[in-house]
Amino acid sequence: MAMASASRRFHSPWTTAPATAAAFATYLQRTASERFVALVLYERTNERLVGVFNLSEIVRGSFQNAYLGYYVNASFARQGLMTEGLRLTLKYAFKVLKLHRVEANIRPGNVASIKLVRRCGFEREGFSPKYLKIGGRWRDHERWAIRTDNWSASPARSVRGRAADRLDDQDVERRRRGLELEPASKASSWRMTAGRGFPV
Repeated sequence: MAMASASRRFHSPWTTAPATAAAFATYLQRTASERFVALVLYERTNERLVGVFNLSEIVRGSFQNAYLGYYVNASFARQGLMTEGLRLTLKYAFKVLKLHRVEANIRPGNVASIKLVRRCGFEREGFSPKYLKIGGRWRDHERWAIRTDNWSASPARSVRGRAADRLDDQDVERRRRGLELEPASKASSWRMTAGRGFPV
């Protein structure tokens, strides 16, 4: 669980990753539920973990909605990789899970997270005072969401247009390294137990 421990200061006070064997086991157990999907983002060439995306509280029926959570390995922060990872996650949510809507609730001070979802086409729908209890206190959150009808699988054709997705040096490097996204339930069977995935 070295990644979670090493990234704890970077994640604070916004989120926490499972940092013990017991917490990680509980996390993996949640993936057995149809209401929770954990996706791991890693480099294809060396299988180093880049980040994690969670789609939780998945509701079917007339709602077809999920709540989005995520965190990055601090070693890969500010390299544009989570932007690519979120785009892959949305593709999975809308094309594989056939969801209609994905919602992210973000604390107002988490500027980097707000920039990430906005970059990927999320729209601010509202403000929820004292929405979640974090660190013993009820915290305000902004509500951001994206629907399948205002999402495009191709970033170049997204509602944000080409200006937000121009091919810069960071994009070239990201494509050279190659990123892969897959459900944690599948990755855990070999990559994680080999010590090269989530626990490290």
